[in-house]
Amino acid sequence: MDLSSCSLQSIPPLHTLWRLQTLLLAHNNIWKVETGTWVGLQSIQSLNLNWNRIRELNTSFSWGLDSLTHLFISHNQLHTLQRLSFQHLRSLEILDLQGNLISSIQSGSLRPLTQLRHLQLQNNLLQSLQNNDFSVLQNLEFLDLSGNLIQDLPPWVFTPLHSLILLNLQNNRLRHLRFQTLRSIPAQGTIIFLSQNPWECDCDLQRVFGKLGGVQRLNLHDREELHCAEPLALRGRHLMSLDTRLCVAETVTVLVITLTVVVTVIGAIVTAERTRKKRPISRQSEMFIQD
Repeated sequence: MDLSSCSLQSIPPLHTLWRLQTLLLAHNNIWKVETGTWVGLQSIQSLNLNWNRIRELNTSFSWGLDSLTHLFISHNQLHTLQRLSFQHLRSLEILDLQGNLISSIQSGSLRPLTQLRHLQLQNNLLQSLQNNDFSVLQNLEFLDLSGNLIQDLPPWVFTPLHSLILLNLQNNRLRHLRFQTLRSIPAQGTIIFLSQNPWECDCDLQRVFGKLGGVQRLNLHDREELHCAEPLALRGRHLMSLDTRLCVAETVTVLVITLTVVVTVIGAIVTAERTRKKRPISRQSEMFIQD
């Protein structure tokens, strides 16, 4: 059933359409999904709600959608993914949430989606991720997080993704990256996109990418497009082209400073010990003079 571009502000009664498999409701003015809207649609497999004005998926949103495999809710006005919104979507394989205003993922909100293969969250307002956000998505193959505001990635956030084929982190606000964050991806041959981030090119970052290059099961597909944003002297420089001698010089400098501190401390200890040993002799000399 195609009800796209019909200027609908609400979803009409559908409970008698028990054989309906595909429902298209894109490009309307729907702003809310009432409780019980999908009850009776026991055969539905694909639901398209793209380009509407939906601001919230309440805890009863997925009632009646037990057979759904494809759900499209892109370009709406969603602000958060609530904990129980997807509780009945145990058959879902594709979830498209791109182009919303999502700034947070409540803990456990994706947990029912054990069969999910594609998750599109690009062009939202996510600033951070938690280690348990993708904890049960072992079948996930494609994860698109590009075009968000992500500044940091926890070290174990992608660890549950045993089937991951593609991870897109382009166009975020990543300045640094932990080696463990990508190394912990257990899948074989994962393709990763990391360009268009404001990388701060220091020795730590260079070491991380150097070590990632040795992880054969990871494919940094756009490594030739990684450029420095900071420091100002390196802005625009290709990250992989930086002279490794700079990092060697930095390491030597740190070692020299450390050695200097150690020598100074040892010298102070030796001096203090000598001073302590001389004090009894001085006291005996004073007593002899007095006698």
